Amino acid sequence: MTKPGALPSAPAAARNFEPILGVLRREFAGCRHVLEIGSGTGQHAAGFAQAMPWLRWQPSDLDQQLPGIRQWVDAVGLDNLEAPLALDVGGADLPGARYDAAFSANTAHIMSEPEVERMFELVGHSLADGGRFCLYGPFTEDGRFSTESNERFDAGLRASDPAMGIRDLARVDAFAARSGLERRRRYAMPGNNLLLVFERVGRRGRGA
Repeated sequence: MTKPGALPSAPAAARNFEPILGVLRREFAGCRHVLEIGSGTGQHAAGFAQAMPWLRWQPSDLDQQLPGIRQWVDAVGLDNLEAPLALDVGGADLPGARYDAAFSANTAHIMSEPEVERMFELVGHSLADGGRFCLYGPFTEDGRFSTESNERFDAGLRASDPAMGIRDLARVDAFAARSGLERRRRYAMPGNNLLLVFERVGRRGRGA
């Protein structure tokens, strides 16, 4: 990913860009319109829109993040990268079935657990049937950490804010199921992270 000039940046976003892109190229090959939740600096939005020109990429984040994201949008000048949306998962609502893909990176552990559940509700409401949601970050499995470094990271998060913390796969899968999503695949990623792929199943018969 080319960084044009002095723009907002995060070292983690630069490090994980290529591994995530490798998965998204495969998972989003048949998709057209992506909602990114928690775009942060805007690096991923700009880089992924540039690398996958068949996708129309919609970044979003809290109000205070939008100026930085706009800097990236303006700097790269891509037709398939939209202006960022103000989106707070705690109280947001989105039009139904507008997107066929969604993406979020390193957000679940800095959200509260109710906000993570709400994120899945928003994604489930916003994706068309068969749409995919790719969620990247650290997770525990059966309450166990994959590494001591992740355990220390979790302790640091909770010391900063008790509402934050690394989420367990079982809880994430339960949130997904309640929102009409099913986990189809998981990819092991560098830095003891995972990329989870969920699919929006048919609304008929689910009361959605």
